[in-house]
Amino acid sequence: MPRTPVDPRRSASHRPLTLRDVSEASGVSEMTVSRVLRNRGDVSETTRAKVLEAARTLGYVPNKIAGALASQRVNLVGVVIPSLSNLVFPEVLSGISAELDETGLQPVVGVTNYSPAREEAVLYEMLSWRPAGLVVAGLEHTEAARAMLANAGAPVVEIMDVDGEGVDSVVGISHRRAGLHMAEAIVASGYRRIGFLGTKMPEDHRARKRLEGFREGLAAAGLGIEDTEFYSGGSALLKGREMTEAMMRRSPDLDFLYYSNDMIGAGGLLWCLEQGYDVPGRLGLAGFNGVELLQGLPRRLATMDSCRREIGQRAAQIIAARAREGAAADAAPERIELEPVIQPGDTIRPPSRG
Repeated sequence: MPRTPVDPRRSASHRPLTLRDVSEASGVSEMTVSRVLRNRGDVSETTRAKVLEAARTLGYVPNKIAGALASQRVNLVGVVIPSLSNLVFPEVLSGISAELDETGLQPVVGVTNYSPAREEAVLYEMLSWRPAGLVVAGLEHTEAARAMLANAGAPVVEIMDVDGEGVDSVVGISHRRAGLHMAEAIVASGYRRIGFLGTKMPEDHRARKRLEGFREGLAAAGLGIEDTEFYSGGSALLKGREMTEAMMRRSPDLDFLYYSNDMIGAGGLLWCLEQGYDVPGRLGLAGFNGVELLQGLPRRLATMDSCRREIGQRAAQIIAARAREGAAADAAPERIELEPVIQPGDTIRPPSRG
């Protein structure tokens, strides 16, 4: 579990932006900037547009804490995740909550539904209350969202993914390597005709990266993905059943199905067993995430633990440490990479010998 410091030259300054910064960037007075941002007073549309564009480019967020409290921060930690219906993120939240339990810090959750525009709106509202820190899922953000994070004036931890550059601290796994390792395990078990079933492409960047790594692992063995099935919407057992049926009707010679998450994989496994497939002899299956649901299936779906709870705990530890006893907000960021482990379950053959 490598834990290495990030070059401090790449860290955010964490100095909260002020009206003066927006004033200098837009070329108008601080009073005019204040009027525009509070939507008060008579300001021309040209000036208004100039101020709003400057604020958006800088990542400026107004401070909603009034009066004597204006220079202070509240004991809230903003947690921005893409979904609550996905079983992955409640466990991340559990890790965060458990770690913050006795610190005096309280997590507050915002949900983006995998929408970049929605993420901007959630970050804007959260940062306007000057939280003690932010935990944000993923490394991909719009320029405006990234600017807000870089100028948050508080520690930021991006979680779940390490395949890319973070704004501040990063805690997660390499999804590309996770996909590559699963491909290697499938090939080692003798499977050759492989289908992929996934969701939320390209909005789910982590699933996209796993697919890229998976393709790379198959290519190293001279193989490729022979059929794919994608859908939009929340992860669900019914979706997995429908997708699996569609793929096997279309490509009956496939001998392995790799799912982007365990929920659709579990639905696919149930359909295969109902249809009388020999699993894992005739047909192997694997998902991703290692959710507890798998323990209640007739057979344990092969999967890979994505270290969800530990990611939440490690992120919360960073926030708490930097908030404790007035620790400097501009401390050197951390980069913590965890290593997921394949859980073969009952749906993948043992590795071939010879």
